[in-house]
Amino acid sequence: MPPRAIHQISAGYTNGDAISNEAREMRAMFRSWGYESEIFSETKSILPELRADCSDVSLLESRVSSEDIVLLHFSIGSPVNDYLERMPCRKVLRYHNITPHHYFTPINAATASCLKRGRQQIEKLSNVADLNIAVSQYNAGELEKCGYSNITVMPILIDRKVLDRNPDRKLTKQLADTGTNVLFVGRCAPNKRIEDLVQQFYHYHKFYNRDSTLIHVGSFSGTERYHFLIKGLVKDLGITENVKFMGSIPQSELNACYKGSDLFLSMSEHEGFCIPVIEAMYHNLPVVAYASSAVPDTMDGAGILFSEKNYPLVAETMDRLVTSQSLRNGVISTQNSRVKRYFDRDYENDLREMIRPS
Repeated sequence: MPPRAIHQISAGYTNGDAISNEAREMRAMFRSWGYESEIFSETKSILPELRADCSDVSLLESRVSSEDIVLLHFSIGSPVNDYLERMPCRKVLRYHNITPHHYFTPINAATASCLKRGRQQIEKLSNVADLNIAVSQYNAGELEKCGYSNITVMPILIDRKVLDRNPDRKLTKQLADTGTNVLFVGRCAPNKRIEDLVQQFYHYHKFYNRDSTLIHVGSFSGTERYHFLIKGLVKDLGITENVKFMGSIPQSELNACYKGSDLFLSMSEHEGFCIPVIEAMYHNLPVVAYASSAVPDTMDGAGILFSEKNYPLVAETMDRLVTSQSLRNGVISTQNSRVKRYFDRDYENDLREMIRPS
């Protein structure tokens, strides 16, 4: 018997979050297929203004029958993860990855504890789901090491319409007056290695281009101590006027940052997918990235990867991307091909086939 409902569980539900965005996209798909579909989380982890759009997970069990499907988005330790095992229906686990807890131990003990718990929970769930969907081949490899089987890979869903929204005019004008802009988008989190990002920019700024600015877009909620340390590093290097910490910003301003920058630089050491890489490529922004975790999977042969954080060498590469139009055009061409492959994939059909009852 086909399911009458496909419900989702997530550790949190908010705006501007990749997993929340994907859950909304999937819910729209499931409803368009004729199924009931809701998203469940702990009320305390649901953004207050979104609580009418997401239900408390304690209500889920009474809403599920044996013919239904429950899909868990797994990314961190949370009480909601324990619900999957006791659901009386077909189960799907969507694995977004877990940041190693050691990155957060000196910064935020509570977050480190949640990440450590998440690692324990993902190992416990190895034989629970009927289907396991990883967002990258790197993540699939992690599941295999935990004893999982029946694993398939489907990249995280990105709403293309959001990327096409008009950029904020005021910010666009401001960025046009700041010389060469080097952009990174991602939380101000230790695994993102923002200190390495600053050091790399410093080498580029000092030895190649004094008329340059580093722009970091990303929330530092929960990592305030780390953010303070990064600002101290920026001050010690004497580049306070050349580094902009934007924090969490609306989509129109984010699009302005992509449109108004000259290259995207990532020094991150741990990514389950790294959506900003695709977003940067979509906006014709050359990507230079450290080849860690899932980043090579996401770049898929496009952009420029480096396997060693050699600041002088990477700074030279950055300079060539800015000054050599032929090199820049060549990199953008490979990125355009990557973006086309990404958006040409029929994710809706793939997802439908994956979760179709056997």
